[in-house]
Amino acid sequence: MARIRAAFFDPDGSRYGLPTYWWRGAPDGYATRRQLRERGLNPGRQPIAAQILWAGIGGTRVAYLYRLDLARPKRTPSPAQLRAVRRALLARRTCPTCRRVRPYYIPRSLGECLTCASVEVAA
Repeated sequence: MARIRAAFFDPDGSRYGLPTYWWRGAPDGYATRRQLRERGLNPGRQPIAAQILWAGIGGTRVAYLYRLDLARPKRTPSPAQLRAVRRALLARRTCPTCRRVRPYYIPRSLGECLTCASVEVAA
């Protein structure tokens, strides 16, 4: 099934309330959140400027577009924030039972590393 649909072409927004384009049919100057992130930008509290609609699995899919000229640079985390994230990720890998740092995140369903959980199951 082709992704381009004439029904999804509404550049003035009269049908859908927002300027609407088909898959890969948006004009230059617009980007999705993911495309902004790749460029080191974020929407910066601007409203949704347009949308892309396409026929996908389960019905019509949508991707919102933001104006590139209003996008702001992404905030860079401070050294203290980076340290806090590193500590939090380390805590997710540290088993509370044996206090070992594992190369994987401790499953929340078990509450301890796989080794400690398998010892309790076998006993």
